[in-house]
Amino acid sequence: MAAVLHGDDHGHGHGGGFVENEVIYQETRDMRLLGFVLFLMSDVVLFSAFIFAYLYLRGTVPVWPPMMNGTQLPRLDVAFAAVNSIVLFGSGVTMHYALENWKHGKRGEFDFWMLSTIVLGTAFLGGQAYEYAHAQIGGWSGSIFGASFFTLTGMHGFHVFVGVVFLAVLWWQTKKGVYDETHHFGLTAGTLYWHFVDVIWVALFYLFYIF
Repeated sequence: MAAVLHGDDHGHGHGGGFVENEVIYQETRDMRLLGFVLFLMSDVVLFSAFIFAYLYLRGTVPVWPPMMNGTQLPRLDVAFAAVNSIVLFGSGVTMHYALENWKHGKRGEFDFWMLSTIVLGTAFLGGQAYEYAHAQIGGWSGSIFGASFFTLTGMHGFHVFVGVVFLAVLWWQTKKGVYDETHHFGLTAGTLYWHFVDVIWVALFYLFYIF
């Protein structure tokens, strides 16, 4: 994925060749940015479809969480989820600083913030795995609540996992000289993707833990 996105092998040539390469880079960058934004929009449609399905299913039962075997299922652990959410949202902040430090040529600071983002994203996945192991909501097929929760948060967790791998590849690419301070589309795309998973989690946190 990152190999397709970076496209920053702009080549520091001389004279007209350099100017031509720079024009091509700027034009293709705009097209790649549009394509990436459309990809994120398609993901918004995907999550929206599942969210509306969850809201429909929720409206079919008189109480929520629903009953199972004559007993109402417990609500999810809001406090734990809030802490795990802070971890994920914090990673959005560290990713922002990583990109900004790269733009200003601060490689040491970039490494720190990029590694922090990857670590926080991994920590969020660990917290989600812990919650999955302890949530008493009937399992994936045991109840409407369980099916909805595990499907939507699992889909989001997969996106976070892909994002962690994506960022790790981008970090490796920075060590190989793929990007510089003015040619770093891959890092821009990685930042947009990471903010996307943050925004999606805001909706899911509200739906499953507060609403």
